[in-house]
Amino acid sequence: QVQQNVERLFTRFVEQGKATVRLREPAVDLRLSKANASDLKTFLAALRLAHQGSDAGALPLSTLVPAKNSEVEKPKTKMIITSRRDYPLTKSFPHSLEHLQASYCKLARVDTRVLSLRKLRKLDLSHNHLKQLPETLGDLACLQELDLHDNHLESFGGALCRSGLRRSLQSLDLSQNRLRALPLELCELRGLLSLKLDDNELERLPCRVGQLGRLRFLSAARNRLPFLPCDFRRLCLDSLDLFGNPFEQPNPLAPNIQLKIPLTLSECAARATINHRIPYGCHLLPSHLCEDLAVAKTCQCGSACLSSFIQITVTMNLHHVAHTVVLVDNMGGTDAPVLCYFCSLRCYSQFLDRHLQSNR
Repeated sequence: QVQQNVERLFTRFVEQGKATVRLREPAVDLRLSKANASDLKTFLAALRLAHQGSDAGALPLSTLVPAKNSEVEKPKTKMIITSRRDYPLTKSFPHSLEHLQASYCKLARVDTRVLSLRKLRKLDLSHNHLKQLPETLGDLACLQELDLHDNHLESFGGALCRSGLRRSLQSLDLSQNRLRALPLELCELRGLLSLKLDDNELERLPCRVGQLGRLRFLSAARNRLPFLPCDFRRLCLDSLDLFGNPFEQPNPLAPNIQLKIPLTLSECAARATINHRIPYGCHLLPSHLCEDLAVAKTCQCGSACLSSFIQITVTMNLHHVAHTVVLVDNMGGTDAPVLCYFCSLRCYSQFLDRHLQSNR
């Protein structure tokens, strides 16, 4: 349908046989790049008349000759840019792009034109100067691979993890940045298969990291991790790299006691809510209480504890969670300290009995 459907004609290079017709519905650009200049002018004149509603018999149309396959320009799905000089400043990115790499371009922010590429499956913005990410990056609902390594990022927003990326993202590379912490919401990226966090300043991993049930490749080498979260035990990885972290020496006999006796009413209510799987949400509870419940600890007995607990670190062989393990240190070790929680003195005492008996 042409009548009243042509939004704009781009005819600046018509003498070179090039023109673009922008339609309203569907919202596409029809690019002509190898046309005969005389025939192209005739075609554009006919197109203007048809747009204005002229009778088909009055249109100056010639016999239609089918175009050869070699003359039809296919939609561009991949673009690789590896220097600032080649980065397009005035031209738009093709809306058909599925793979875009813009590395070594000294980008200080994510280009808004990139955020409109709704067919993108792979986005590589590595080796730039990005300090933060826009929340609208989460609108790229088809995005499966996101490479942000070697930038200046100090945070990875929780809103991104709650966006459409929660279902689509399979590979995330945040290595060589300035991250000190990761949001709890990172564990909502349930489709993740690969997560790279090397060469940051991370002091902890998210406490619910075990929820990443599809994760198979995890690397967090050369960070500042003193221990691993308790939930780390739930992972089932093919490959794990934690080399170069300043892991503490586990000491089960030196507990961090945060136990309050008797338990507060809020602690009792929180434990009951989780242990009995009582539904809750921001429509029922204040948001800060929901956030507290989301990071509740789990005792060795299986019961929950919130702010009243006993905490220790114990040794875990990383082969329990990964098939291939990069050595943790230069001494050839594959053990790392993992947090362990107890909801009561009784549970801790039972653990101590087992621990002391096993070391006799």
